[in-house]
Formats: sequence, C-alpha cells, structure tokens
Amino acid sequence: MAIAVITGSSGLIGSEAAQFFHQKGFEIVGIDNDLRSYFFGKESSTAWNTQRLSQKLNRFSSHSIDIRNQAGIFKLFKKYGSQIELVIHAAAQPSHDWAAREPFTDFTVNANGTLVLLEATRQFSPDATFIFTSTNKVYGDTPNAFPLVETKLRWEIDATHPYFQHGIDESMSIDSSKHSLFGASKVAADILVQEYGRYFGMKTGVFRGGCLTGPMHSGAELHGFLAYLVQCGINSKAYNIYGYKGKQVRDNIHSYDLVNAFWHFSKRPRIGAVYNIGGSRHSNCSILEAIEKIENLTGNPFRYQVINQARSGDHIWWISDIRKFQNDFPEWDYQYNIDSILKEMVEASVSSNRKAA
Repeated sequence: MAIAVITGSSGLIGSEAAQFFHQKGFEIVGIDNDLRSYFFGKESSTAWNTQRLSQKLNRFSSHSIDIRNQAGIFKLFKKYGSQIELVIHAAAQPSHDWAAREPFTDFTVNANGTLVLLEATRQFSPDATFIFTSTNKVYGDTPNAFPLVETKLRWEIDATHPYFQHGIDESMSIDSSKHSLFGASKVAADILVQEYGRYFGMKTGVFRGGCLTGPMHSGAELHGFLAYLVQCGINSKAYNIYGYKGKQVRDNIHSYDLVNAFWHFSKRPRIGAVYNIGGSRHSNCSILEAIEKIENLTGNPFRYQVINQARSGDHIWWISDIRKFQNDFPEWDYQYNIDSILKEMVEASVSSNRKAA
C-alpha cells in the first residue's frame, strides 16, 4: 500500500491532508510532536487532533518525532523506504513575532527540519513526491511599496497596477526586503526544496500560501488570523489589531482547497515547481471586513482595539495570483470562498466550544 508521510499531521493543513489522502487509499504516517503548544501555549495544543485522527482513520499512525531529529526521521523513512510515494511537509514555526523570541528554534525547525526531511526522502524514498507548505512571507515586505488606496474598510492596490486584477505572481523578487526572521527561515527551506528538485532531480513542489485557514485550526493571537478572530467573536474576547487601521488585506484559502491542490500536483508532479497559492481575488478580506462578517454570523458585537504599531515585515495588502497553478492543473478549482469559510468556522467553533488562546 502506498504511504503518505505528513509532517505537522495534527495541524491545520496536516490533518486535512491526512483525511484527504487516507480517503484516496493511502496509509498515513503522521509526524507531529505538538510543538505548537510550546510556541503558543497549551490552549493551542494539537493533541486533540492527534486523538481525533487516530480514532477516525484506520490507516493512520502518529509519530511524535521532532523534525530536527535526524536519527529519528531517518529511522522512520528507512522503515518504509520505497513504499513512501508522497511526503507533505506542513510542520513549521509559523509566527513572525515568535521567531524573534527564539531565532535558533525558529530557524532550526523551519530550515534544518526541512533539510532533514529532504535528505531522508532522497536517501530512502527517492521516487516520492515532496510537497512543501511555504509562505508568501518569502517575498518580504515588497508589496508594501505598491501604490495603495485607502477605502472605508480596506487597503486596495491602485487599479492601474499590473497586480490589481489577479494579484501577486511568482515573478516578484524575494530580495531587498524585510522578511521577519520567520520569513527568512522559510526562504531557506523554500530554496532547499527547489534545489533538491533541480540538483537531484527529485519531484518537489513549493506552495507559497497566503492565509491558510479552516475549522481545524488551533488559532492563537500570534498565528491563525481567521481562526483566532472567530474565537474572539464567539467568546466576546477583545482582539488586538496591529497597525494599518485594521484595513490590511489577506487572501484566505480553505485547508481543503489547498490539500486538493496538493492532490492534483501529486498526480502529475514536476521538478522544483513553485506556486503562489491562496484565496486570490476569489476569497479575500481585510480584518475589518472579517469582523463585520463574524458579527453578522454570531450576532455578537465584536470587541477590538487598533494598536498603531504594525508587526515588523507584515503585509498591508496581499492577494495571490494563482494562474500558474491553474494553468498547470486546470481541473483544480475552489470549493470555498471567504463567506463559506467563515460560516463553517463559526459553526465548528460553537459546536466544539473552543476558546480563544
């Protein structure tokens, strides 16, 4: 039976991938040591999701191995060898602000951990397809220099700009910009995945995500924009908006839509491919727009304050141009938009009585 190794298997993307590829007939080998609880506190632990997957999926095994542990990762890959047809690397330290607290931890998890997984794949499962969950933060704050127009609820790029209609494509430089330490560590991992494709001929795909979201997200203030926003709205917890008047724009892609993109790539993989992936013009919002939508869904007045100091390296406006991926895989399409995403997240949060961390 074909095996899919999934790192961060109890997180948002990892757990979605575990369910999706299990349904496709794969045996799922999950790797997750719940570092998220170390990053963001016990309230953001993914242990509940490990238990849920173990009960729900009969071909799922969970391995609490730190991806920086070369001996442990190599032992696991050696055990399964050529049976591994797919590696989905979704584990990461995902926060701008947290990275500055412990730069060595951030870099070793994001960069060194990726290197360990790539080398394990090359040595023991060289024919496997390797998919990496990267980030739009590899581009740094370059988009903040775009001509932006302030409207009532959002910043919008000037209508005459080349990126207005479809968003930002993969040709934008990653140089000469402030990335945050998190962005820098993800750049290192991103380039490594590309290089293992181009240098060694491995089938590797880099997916530079916008905001990845969905009901399985263990949201925290430092990471998980929509998930944490929904929790605050339901629990009447005050939300802090950092800079840009709350009008900063993000495109949001549901975890199912992203994992479905992984599926299409895995059927016809390429070598060293790079894709911007996100909600695009199809699914995006500002913080203020999201708050308004959540108020309408919950019936609760939303409590928030705007802090003038923006997060270092944060984007004012980001919308992904996904046409490169759509051109390569025209049979893929969205199943969710921003309204259906928020509706599902509110319903899931209410039913699980999840609290804001």
